[in-house]
Amino acid sequence: MEFDALLLSRLQFAFTIAFHILFPAFTIGLAAFLAVLEGLWLWTKRDAFKVLYLFWVKIFALSFGMGVVSGVVLSYQFGTNWSEFIRLTGGVIGPLLAYEVLTAFFLEASFLGVMLFGWKKVGPRLHFLATVLVAVGTTISAFWILSANSWMQTPQGFQIMADGRFEATDYMAVIFNPSFPSRLVHMLLAAFLTTGLVVGGASAFRVLKEREGPPVTGWTESRISLVMAVGLIAVLAPLQLLAGHWSGEVAHEHQPSKLAAIEGYWDSQADPPLHVFGIPDRDAQKNHFQISIPHAGALVQNIDRDEVVKGLKAFPREDQPPPFIPFFGFRIMVGLGLLMILLGGVGAVLIWRRKLFASRWFLRFCVAMGPAGFIAVLAGWMVTEVGRQPWVVYGVLRTRDAISPVTTGQVATSLIAYMIVYAIVFTAGAVFILRLMAEGPVAALTEPAPRQDRAPGSSMAKAPEDTSPDDDGRGEGR
Repeated sequence: MEFDALLLSRLQFAFTIAFHILFPAFTIGLAAFLAVLEGLWLWTKRDAFKVLYLFWVKIFALSFGMGVVSGVVLSYQFGTNWSEFIRLTGGVIGPLLAYEVLTAFFLEASFLGVMLFGWKKVGPRLHFLATVLVAVGTTISAFWILSANSWMQTPQGFQIMADGRFEATDYMAVIFNPSFPSRLVHMLLAAFLTTGLVVGGASAFRVLKEREGPPVTGWTESRISLVMAVGLIAVLAPLQLLAGHWSGEVAHEHQPSKLAAIEGYWDSQADPPLHVFGIPDRDAQKNHFQISIPHAGALVQNIDRDEVVKGLKAFPREDQPPPFIPFFGFRIMVGLGLLMILLGGVGAVLIWRRKLFASRWFLRFCVAMGPAGFIAVLAGWMVTEVGRQPWVVYGVLRTRDAISPVTTGQVATSLIAYMIVYAIVFTAGAVFILRLMAEGPVAALTEPAPRQDRAPGSSMAKAPEDTSPDDDGRGEGR
């Protein structure tokens, strides 16, 4: 493996986008969760929902800010490392990214201030509207970003000009390209599940702490959020399995080389097996230590047993994606998805039997599964992006033709700088967020009493009465 400017540029972009995608994957779902919490508070008038909102909105603000910063770095890299990609495809990709800024980012930025600082400055209904609009903005942002990336996976609605530049001929076809609907659904479900797992893990941690202290009865804030998270996972995890299968069907039709890398198929064959394990070897063009289930591949892929599935050998070597990462990334993603289904199913049964808070092993399972959504998102993103190689626009523009005229030393220097800065900044942010979660909603949101105004014409504000409890437990002024 030669560490040239192309490989280092790919590693740099992969490094920065791996950090960035964690934050939208969390904030998209968390914004919706906040909207639900505030809506429930307005509907039921239960203070527990307000306490939960005020707690999670702090974590949302931190995550949103780090997501914006890491997103700016990605935009910067388009110009420094991938200028040829922008020059050639800017006529198609540029408007999609501009629409994301105009329709989503401006909406989020406009109402985020009201959401974070307007709690005591605007009415509750207007504040709820701001929260809802921020949640809508995060979803719209995902719409445009997924549309642009999906076009790179399954390009259509364009023509290539004489100078090699791409020009859109049908923007509806560009936006709603073949892989976009399934990938949008898949990503949104992944974001909601990621949030549900984080909320569930943090809430389960607090419930375990409650069990170690004095006996707790009733519905505490952590218990409420735990039930909400488990219920969300129980509903969405099976749907995510169906959405993932839908994406696989699209890949089978439009990106057969990616599907072959994911499944570890080298030879084209009908009624293929399901490779449970193996170590793909691109040089040897085979799998080592392969464990397979005969005749199960067609069943899982929902295709006719007589249909011939293309293997990687059907493509020239220079057109074959590196199979190692897609093969194992897909299995990590599916394995975690099955664990999410297990968590949701078992949790739903425990809720029904009213034993959720008493099951110590399940609470620990929830805590352990807290980061699973992030890992699954990263694994799925690597499957998608590495499986597309060696194309930056599948079948049309090769990755090596999209790089800027930069030297290996320049890219290596910037990559090291990014790694150092990210290690400091994002580690500090992540540690602070984890500490907030460990404190819990009540400990972190004990707000001081409003400051008493000074009386007109007096030099000092009136001292508050002493409300220390007497021996009988009543608070009386002395």
